[in-house]
Order: sequence, then structure tokens, then C-alpha cells
Amino acid sequence: MFSGLDFGATSGEALAVTGPNGSGKTSLLRLIAGLLMPSGGDITLEGGDAELTLAEQAHYLGHRDALKPALSVMENLLFWRDFLGGAAGDAQPALARVGLDHAAHLPAAYLSAGQRRRLSLARLLVVHRPIWLLDEPTAALDAAGQAMFAKLMTDHLARDGMIIAATHGPLGIEARELRIGGAS
Repeated sequence: MFSGLDFGATSGEALAVTGPNGSGKTSLLRLIAGLLMPSGGDITLEGGDAELTLAEQAHYLGHRDALKPALSVMENLLFWRDFLGGAAGDAQPALARVGLDHAAHLPAAYLSAGQRRRLSLARLLVVHRPIWLLDEPTAALDAAGQAMFAKLMTDHLARDGMIIAATHGPLGIEARELRIGGAS
């Protein structure tokens, strides 16, 4: 894990968390998302909506795609939209933005790894939250998918969003780097 970690990120900024496997990148994102409790120290959010917790203002997109294989692409997206509190009517445009509108009625089990990742990315669009916590977000995406995602991230940052991404490779956007752990 890590200790003595101190950093900040602001709206309109992307922070790329880098380091070798096992250095704590995923754990850091899970701590920020409220999925793990810190053994010491604290995580604070200055600004934002005072009525909501940090976890309620953040999207955590893990390295595993949280999809139900028997549900269709659209049903998966609607499930997450309803569960996370998104607005009705945003699902079809979100699928179009990630290039999956043609597959809306296919069972998620039929999707390739890259398509599953695109469907997970569509969750970021159906529920508007200012903070995106992304764990290896470009994994399984081809060059076109990476370019599409770079555009989504750029648009999010332009709307004063914030991105904290654990990654081994480039995000395709300008990002400040936070390195944890030893040399890779």
C-alpha cells in the first residue's frame, strides 16, 4: 500500500495516478470513492455540493466492467442510470456517444471486451457527476475507442469536471501525474 500520500486535484483537471502493479493505485481510487476506509489520515472534498458526500459526487469506474451478461446493452445502462440516479432519456444518446447504439438490444454477453468497456464508459454519461475515478479506463479499447474516450474526458473537464485515473499508459489528454510506489 502507500503512506504519506498528499495531493490535491481541482475542477477542470485530470490527475493520472501511476506506479507499478500492486502499488495501491486501485486502492487509492477505492478510498476516494468511499469503498474502502482509510487506516489513517483523511480524504476531503472542498467545494462541490455540501448536501452530498464525496462518494455521491463521484463515479468509480473499476477495471472490471460491472455488467449483467443476460441483460441487453440498454438494460444494463438503464439499470445503472436508475440505480445511480440519472435523468430519463439520457441512455440512447450515451450509447451513441460511445458507439454502441447499434448494439442496444444485444445481450451484454455478446459484446467484445472493448465493447463492454464502452458500455461501462456510457455510465459516466447517463449519470452526471463532477468527479470521475477511473481505474485503467482505456484497457481493452482500440485506437478509435481511446480517441472517443479522450473526447469524453476533454468534454467532462471543460464542464469543470475532475478526473483521477489510475493508469499504466497515456490517457490521451493532458494530465498531471501522481506517482505512487517504486519504479516499474
